[in-house]
Amino acid sequence: MATQQDLQDLIRLMTVTRKMPMLQAMTSIKALQAVDLRSIKQISEAPLPTVQAALKDDKIARALQNACKAVIKRNATPSSSPPSGGGALKRESSLSSTSPAAKRAKSDIFMVGPIEMTPQELEASLELPICTDEERIKETVIETNRAPLVLAFAVEMLRYTMPEQPLSSRLSLAQAVVSANSRSKAVSLGLDKGPSADQEGYGEGQPRVRVMGREIAVLKRSGYEWKGEEKLGGEDKKKQGEVGESQATTATMTSTLGPAPTPTATWSTSQPISMKDSKFVARAIQVTEPSQRRYLMESLLYAHPELKSATHNAWAYRLKPPENGNWLSQRIIREESFDDGETGCGELMLKVMREAGAVDTLVVLTRWFGGTMLGPDRWRLMRNVVTSALSERMRKTGGSISLGGEALWGLDLEAMRKNQPGTTVGGYGSGKQLQPLTHVVGMHIHRPEAARSYLLRSFGKPSPPADETATSPAKKKAVHKTAKALEAEKEENLGLLLGALRLLFDSWADHLDVAELDRRTWAWYCAIRPEVDSGPNGWGGKGAVKLVDILNLRRGHQT
Repeated sequence: MATQQDLQDLIRLMTVTRKMPMLQAMTSIKALQAVDLRSIKQISEAPLPTVQAALKDDKIARALQNACKAVIKRNATPSSSPPSGGGALKRESSLSSTSPAAKRAKSDIFMVGPIEMTPQELEASLELPICTDEERIKETVIETNRAPLVLAFAVEMLRYTMPEQPLSSRLSLAQAVVSANSRSKAVSLGLDKGPSADQEGYGEGQPRVRVMGREIAVLKRSGYEWKGEEKLGGEDKKKQGEVGESQATTATMTSTLGPAPTPTATWSTSQPISMKDSKFVARAIQVTEPSQRRYLMESLLYAHPELKSATHNAWAYRLKPPENGNWLSQRIIREESFDDGETGCGELMLKVMREAGAVDTLVVLTRWFGGTMLGPDRWRLMRNVVTSALSERMRKTGGSISLGGEALWGLDLEAMRKNQPGTTVGGYGSGKQLQPLTHVVGMHIHRPEAARSYLLRSFGKPSPPADETATSPAKKKAVHKTAKALEAEKEENLGLLLGALRLLFDSWADHLDVAELDRRTWAWYCAIRPEVDSGPNGWGGKGAVKLVDILNLRRGHQT
């Protein structure tokens, strides 16, 4: 029986040895699996016509089978240990189980591979410290190099630009940005040369997102469902039972506000979501003309009078072009939205509807404000209820829907190219190697645990000037800190740094769109990054960062 390692070896053979684009390789593997060819050994031993029939390309099939046979032959030489798992690729020399290095590997959390956790357990395990006490932030100066500072900026920015992403995804995506940026800098300094793995096509066929001005290849985490502090709660059962009756009644009401929808039109309702006493719920219904919007809204309020007490009742609709219009109007989908005081809500609903391909649809999003500002969490909650309402409507009408907002991994393209057993952590060239975390298809990703660990160990206190260094034995003992104390200090500094960034992004979030916030983040980073030597001598160099400089970048605080 083929193992997960067999799958990874086969992917590595296709993409690294055969230089096959990742998308083509995955398509070929699925075709081979359909005829029960799941490992290098099985492909090498299969009749050539079987491989050709699966791949539908005689030349590619023959070349792949020859490559598989070469691997099996190479692994069967006396100088190498017998292959296991049905013909795996030749491995790097393994550590002795009794060697010190092996013992360290066993104790390293990153070397033992991912531990099975529920999404909520995983997100909780990655929680980062944060402190938004302005007085403490203003007094704090940290010492760091540039790569982890980029990581901190990116992780915090993604809370606002991609609020639907869980913390594990934000850490992975941010690390992908750091890796790409660090390699680009290494090339510019002459420390590395040649095209990047991305330029060589290792990310070909994968979706991409823009983070701090860089396009990074990502992998969708299909089926990964998570939630923050919000609670899912159903409406009152009596009200739920009355929905169908009330909707049928309102659908036949007479009105002079415009043509009424068909009597069978019903509202599809999301499951309510509550967080910090705020409650969100969304509803969707078919609409074919702009004039129906007002009628449907009044009908909804009539059927559900409790909505009149809501703080916001925002709405948005998208309509197909009229069939009897001119050639230009037949190509344009009509869109309109209204925030009703919930800043940005209308545009968010239109964005989710575009991602879903929803047309001839009206969505109403209702919020009861609980008195506590939710920050970027409100974007995620609004997206979730709108997505739920659209999904329910598509289920009822038998339509298909493709919703955006899936959780993502940042792909580690350099690890794919290098064919190494370890993934570089802490930015390009940091030297620390960890066992790569792979998706079910064996693709290397940037590990969120590694990114978190990098953040926790990267922000210390600046060393005192030489003339202030203690000279007496008593003073030397006073300034000495244990390893545990240093770890606590770095964690505290990280919390203050993230707190400063939280205050910065909070001040701008409601005044800039996502693209502009992403663009400005890089400029903000450049404004406060530590000064280091120019040229190769400055590679990895550390410098001081005053956190008050981050606070001074807030809206209304610039001098």
